[in-house]
Amino acid sequence: MRHILPLAVFVLVSACARAPIAPQPVPQLPASSHTRGQVIGLTSQELVQRLGTPALQIREGNSLKLQFRDERCVLDAYLYPPPGAAAPYRVTYVDARTPALAELAPAACIAVLEGP
Repeated sequence: MRHILPLAVFVLVSACARAPIAPQPVPQLPASSHTRGQVIGLTSQELVQRLGTPALQIREGNSLKLQFRDERCVLDAYLYPPPGAAAPYRVTYVDARTPALAELAPAACIAVLEGP
């Protein structure tokens, strides 16, 4: 009887466990398919054409951070070279916030910076 209780608890707890979720592949978008609010995959030149001159540019190691801002939002775009290629740096990640440091959806900030 003493051995049945721990076994019963184990069975009940393991029944509640979830199956592991397989990681989803990151979609690769060609540069020509970018629409308003999307900048992932753009080169620094394409990004400047869309958003204007960056307010800040920082190079760290093999990365480049471009910051675009106005009175409503701040957008940080992080560019990296593709692995094993001599191709131009491309935007791989963006982060957005208000000037008061409140979190903001990147697409909303990009739309603000692109203008009407």
